[in-house]
Amino acid sequence: MSPDSRPRCRWCLNDPLNIRYHDEEWGVPLHDDARLFEMLVLETMEAGLSWILILRKRENFRRAFDAFDAAAIAGYDEAKITTLLADTGIIRSRAKIEATIGNARAYLELHAQPGGFDHYIWQFVDHRPITHHWSTLAEVPGATPAAAAMSKALKKRGFKFVGPSVCYAFMQSVGMVNDHLLDCFRHAEVAAG
Repeated sequence: MSPDSRPRCRWCLNDPLNIRYHDEEWGVPLHDDARLFEMLVLETMEAGLSWILILRKRENFRRAFDAFDAAAIAGYDEAKITTLLADTGIIRSRAKIEATIGNARAYLELHAQPGGFDHYIWQFVDHRPITHHWSTLAEVPGATPAAAAMSKALKKRGFKFVGPSVCYAFMQSVGMVNDHLLDCFRHAEVAAG
């Protein structure tokens, strides 16, 4: 299913959407607060589910959650929650929806601080991407001490659905860590910046 002969991380080869996400976004350092918030929302929604399911619903999430506008989401009321729970295009989990609303409020507090959310979140890797050198998918951890520290700090700030595994998936997605396998063509590209 690969569009060309370049070697890729095997997790992405099951779907063209996954391949495009892998090739264009996954592991690329991201420093835009709004995009970081979007990825945190998506990783929260993924908890217990598959990433391809979330990718397939990404545009629906953008529509349903006001293009991930944190200020708008922070103001959602019970009527909006009811609307979201009826939306078959997204993950209809009350707990995750309520967590997203609370997370938007907590995010806005961090966004308002000097350096914003970007500065806050990147401190967990000393503001530099960590490049790993994994040969197999089995070597890639589900969480790390840095992800556990991020999880603990975010929870203290009022975030929900941000356990160490969710935080590590977030770190991978926004390029805080480069977990492309060594034989993947993106490993060297991402590491080079």
